[in-house]
Amino acid sequence: MHDQPNVPVRKRATSLAHDLVEVLSQQILLGQFRPGDKLPSEPTIVREHGVSRTVVREAISRLQASGLVETRHGIGTFVLERESQLGLRLTVDTAASVRGILELRLGLEVQAVALAAQRRSDDQLRRMRQALDDYQAQLANNDSCVEEDKRFHQLIAEATGNTYFTEIMQHLGDSMIPRTRVKAEERGDADFERLGYLASLEHEAIFHAIRKQDPDAARAAMVLHLTNSRDRFSGA
Repeated sequence: MHDQPNVPVRKRATSLAHDLVEVLSQQILLGQFRPGDKLPSEPTIVREHGVSRTVVREAISRLQASGLVETRHGIGTFVLERESQLGLRLTVDTAASVRGILELRLGLEVQAVALAAQRRSDDQLRRMRQALDDYQAQLANNDSCVEEDKRFHQLIAEATGNTYFTEIMQHLGDSMIPRTRVKAEERGDADFERLGYLASLEHEAIFHAIRKQDPDAARAAMVLHLTNSRDRFSGA
């Protein structure tokens, strides 16, 4: 009987550790902490997240177990190289391989965007909006908007609240938006400015569905976007 008052405390600590793992994992998988970067010190994490040292230590232990970080005693905790964690090797240099990646993304992102529409936070929505605004600015200047395109899709994965979506999208990296890596004669349509504009309209439809928290509309918008993207390479 004397041990029972401690049970809720333990459950609370475990829950806090889980929440902290989710936050740090998302920061790592989205590249806010890159391979080789040192995580903030234990006292800094305690202060920034309002948790105890015990919670921080448990969270770091879980990150180590998942292969995201390693702790070097007396030095600190460092983010591990991502390439070594997933056994995927993606070569995207032909129109056929681009279509293959887009088919993979159809299977992945249609579900992700539905979850994002249900679970996204206001801050995540704001960052998606910023990514699309940056995309438009790059497009208007005839500059590459691949990074902004990639960031928008990675933010959708983050908004699912499921780190596995984020991890896979992070691993896809540049292969996620591979159109600029395909030889011009294989693209099927060399007018990339027009393609960028069409993609922009599709992104806006996805964003508005997420903003309205409408998972069905979000699924439909993502299917349209990725199917159109795939079909733009049909001339290869």
